[in-house]
Amino acid sequence: MPSKSLFLLFAAVLPGLTFAQGAPAANVATATVELREIELTYPAEGVVEAVKQATLAAQVPGRVVDVRADAGDAVKQGQLLMRIDAREAAESYAASQATLANAKAHYERTKNLYEQKFIARAALDKAEADYKAARAASGAAGASASHAAIVAPLSGFVAQRHTEAGEMAVPGKPLLTVYDPKGLRVSASIPQLRLAEVRAKLRAKVEFPESGQWIDAAKVEVLPAADPRTHTVTARVYLPENQPGLIPGMFARAHFVTGAAKKLLVPAAAVLRRGEVTAVYVIDEKNAARLRQVRLSEPLAGGFHEVLAGLSAGEKVALDPVKAGIVARPAP
Repeated sequence: MPSKSLFLLFAAVLPGLTFAQGAPAANVATATVELREIELTYPAEGVVEAVKQATLAAQVPGRVVDVRADAGDAVKQGQLLMRIDAREAAESYAASQATLANAKAHYERTKNLYEQKFIARAALDKAEADYKAARAASGAAGASASHAAIVAPLSGFVAQRHTEAGEMAVPGKPLLTVYDPKGLRVSASIPQLRLAEVRAKLRAKVEFPESGQWIDAAKVEVLPAADPRTHTVTARVYLPENQPGLIPGMFARAHFVTGAAKKLLVPAAAVLRRGEVTAVYVIDEKNAARLRQVRLSEPLAGGFHEVLAGLSAGEKVALDPVKAGIVARPAP
């Protein structure tokens, strides 16, 4: 039975309200506190990351003259995202084309002269080698010129733009980061002492505390190497495809399944929190709502808390504690 001090505390937290012990609660939905078998888990904090993500970098020097995508924009594979003023590379390609044409003509003339036995085989070999070298140089110059156009390597979204229009791009400088939202995973660290338990099941549930969302992992992958400084191993928890509202960089908590046990559970909807007080409205055999302080675990998958103290199996609790509190107030 709730103590008088508890009711006084709630009255202080909720000014203007008083609570009656045993007011009728006929119209309040209830749930039964009962023992249920649940999966035991080891929680580890992690971060959401994209399975397919690419950071595009400059391959030729030049000034950024055209920017066609910004962070958050949807892009398609092959779409032009940025252009670099690479006139130097273009001029080099034009020069290589001229050299190639000259080398090819020289090779054809040398070949005709060799067939008429006017020159030695060595001269033909040199002309052929010069022609092949010019062709290779032209191909390389053409590739460099094509790198002035930055295109999307995959369909998805621009996660970040690292360079502004007008800035100088140099080989290796990041320009844009693109990711595919269809495939996401949560990366978390597991201490060495819990590694055997996690590997035995290779199953997990992912919690997003801010939204209260829980998602069953599609696959769990444990990397084969440990960090020598922290003695932890990275685990990758793959999420089902096309999860709305999730983006790379979000905080998540991975719950790795380590076993199963029966626990006394109460629905999260029945819990009333006011400051440091956690309580539920218990519906007794006379259908009266009685406020009772309880001690509960952290949220579990499925919208439940484990009862650590304050409730017994078979007791009924109000699923709408606010409504139950209104019902429990005496009439003015």
